[in-house]
Amino acid sequence: MSDTSAVEHEAADRNGGIQVIARAAAVLRALKTSRNGLSLAQIAERVGLPRSTVQRIVNALQDERLVIASSTGVGFRLGPELHALAEAAHYNVVDGLRPLLQSLAAQTGETVDLAVLRGGQMIFIDQVAGTQRLRAVSSVGDAFPLTDTANGKACLSLMDDAEIKRLAQAELGSRANAGFLKRLMAEIASIRESGHALDLDEHTAGISAVGIAFRDVRGDCHAISIPAPSARFAENRAGLIAALMRAKGQIPDIVGM
Repeated sequence: MSDTSAVEHEAADRNGGIQVIARAAAVLRALKTSRNGLSLAQIAERVGLPRSTVQRIVNALQDERLVIASSTGVGFRLGPELHALAEAAHYNVVDGLRPLLQSLAAQTGETVDLAVLRGGQMIFIDQVAGTQRLRAVSSVGDAFPLTDTANGKACLSLMDDAEIKRLAQAELGSRANAGFLKRLMAEIASIRESGHALDLDEHTAGISAVGIAFRDVRGDCHAISIPAPSARFAENRAGLIAALMRAKGQIPDIVGM
């Protein structure tokens, strides 16, 4: 084989290897969005690959325990080796996102909160206080509900409808009646479309907020929110939403999604 042919062969192998990795990553990301697993046909549809190609990729991922058969017996879900890798990485969401929170607080002058979904509540895990004299400030460790807060509703929008209704009923009991659930699901549909959630004097009178949500590499649901006194929020609403949505675009690179 000539030197030129050897170089071309090596380049082809490298490009082929990169393509295989990219396709395997696409399969894993597709599975990440479904707790109950996906069939080969569903995976193929989501990643835009032939079913036979998906079958080969899934078989290889199964050999490495990155994918396992779903407990329902139909389809596949993420495997235990992924969780082990995530644990080994020791990724700290708070440390990773702190510069982004600081930037948002500097841009807007408002307090910026980071929360994680735990036990059916949003738990504040970090906060950067705003520069305004009158500002909304909560404490790290405080727990907030899901159905009437911007961060809570943003996290709900990442779940399937059955899980949303289950969490709402667990939180509100009999108050989560058919009428309430219909209104909530309509709002969730709007949040999914816009990418952000609003709390307009719902949780605390006189305080409004905008929030966005994302999942980290472990699948945990986090939310970043910007609360403010309602009068000032109404004046600056468009700017606060725009700043938060710009920040949202940076999150995948920060948290390794």
